[in-house]
Amino acid sequence: MKIGVFCSANNNIAELYFEKTAELGKWIGENGHSVVYGGCNVGLMDCIAQAAKQAGGQIIGVVPTLVEKNGKRSEILDVEISTDNLSDRKDQLLIHSDVIIALPGGIGTLDEIFTVAASHTIGYHQKKVILYNIDHFYDSLIALLDDMASRNMVRGEWSDCIKCASTFEELISMI
Repeated sequence: MKIGVFCSANNNIAELYFEKTAELGKWIGENGHSVVYGGCNVGLMDCIAQAAKQAGGQIIGVVPTLVEKNGKRSEILDVEISTDNLSDRKDQLLIHSDVIIALPGGIGTLDEIFTVAASHTIGYHQKKVILYNIDHFYDSLIALLDDMASRNMVRGEWSDCIKCASTFEELISMI
């Protein structure tokens, strides 16, 4: 299975996020799956790739030219898919992933989550994104989505395209 991963490219974050990311990466590799991710060599992006690679997984990086130009491209990629920009990157991440997991991240991760969700609601695909709610990271986002739904701003149920897992066991069962 090709598991898409959206996550932070920041090294200056809580150690717990790295521990949980490494646990997931190890599971991906040990179970013969591939990681499809943004191809960066920093933060949780590097962590998921390193852990999966060390456990025998294939690493597929979708790398925008600007990331490569800035020296942030991972050197451990088994497959590199070059893109011109972030929009192309999101398209390729979605195309090449069977399932998508959102680890803690910033604005880019939110952009990726909502691109997948919005295109799902319109009917472009049936893929879901799973929020890995490590240490309640996504609680405020979940509350916002619930509030939007209560105001009839969300067509259907947002949980049809965005799933939530609070534990590693829940996450694995959703994959």
